[in-house]
Amino acid sequence: MNNSITRETRRNIFDGIDLEGISYSGRLSDTEFLGRLYNLSKLPTTDTRFSDAAGDIRQHCENNFDWEGNWVFTDSRFKLYTCADEDFLRFLCEMLHPLVREDTEISVKLSDHFNDQLQNCGWKLVEIDRIAGRSRYGAQKSNEFHSKISRAKSAAEILASNWMQTEIDRINNSIESDPALAIGTSKDLVESCCKAILTELGVQIEKRDDLPKLSKKMCTALGLVPEGIPSEAKGAEIIRRTLSNLTQMTQGIAELRGLYGSGHGRDGKHTGLEPRHARLAAASAIAFVDFATETYLKRSRT
Repeated sequence: MNNSITRETRRNIFDGIDLEGISYSGRLSDTEFLGRLYNLSKLPTTDTRFSDAAGDIRQHCENNFDWEGNWVFTDSRFKLYTCADEDFLRFLCEMLHPLVREDTEISVKLSDHFNDQLQNCGWKLVEIDRIAGRSRYGAQKSNEFHSKISRAKSAAEILASNWMQTEIDRINNSIESDPALAIGTSKDLVESCCKAILTELGVQIEKRDDLPKLSKKMCTALGLVPEGIPSEAKGAEIIRRTLSNLTQMTQGIAELRGLYGSGHGRDGKHTGLEPRHARLAAASAIAFVDFATETYLKRSRT
């Protein structure tokens, strides 16, 4: 199993929890907390008086109280030192769940501690939604894709678009937990970028303009259409093909959104895509937004 979260990182995370005297299960009992993540009736017992893990955990943690507080970190049945990254991260996120952790100050302290340790492994925990005003966390990759998100935010700042900022945050927060939403929002981000630039350039936008039409209008307004490149320019054919692909990219994002993104009802046999597909759609959208915004900025300065 190719895990990026090392054994040392996991140990540091557990040691930090113990040093702060924090219980992994929060306000829940051990069986309540672990039952949210595992089927305890299918896990073996360590006490022959019981038939499954649920029985011996209840006996020793809720009746006798003779197991150490955070015993689960080293229990071989849960494999927290060696399990898949996704399973380990799911355990950490559950520790921060509002139902588990009522004290928001402790939740913030724990999430900061987790992210301090996870940053060198390419992961981070982020807020994905809120329950009764309290954060619910999910895990996402934090390396290359994070830098792309940063560039998209810079583009939104250049265009002074609060709505683009909202869409970027939505993509960032849903890329792992809700790929369909991330794909749908990637299309929305490109559309918002086109509309923002066209508005700044004083180009009229029609209600019937879909994404491909908007992107072509924007490329034309910025002087990026392939027909605008003189044939004698060095590499003219390559430039034409690249710019043509730029407008085709938006068509692809729109089609992908139509097939797999949010905003459409599905039948019972529909199978969604995975986070890697969402990252592809988001990265394509961000590349378009980045190039278009840089070009707009350069043209506005001349």
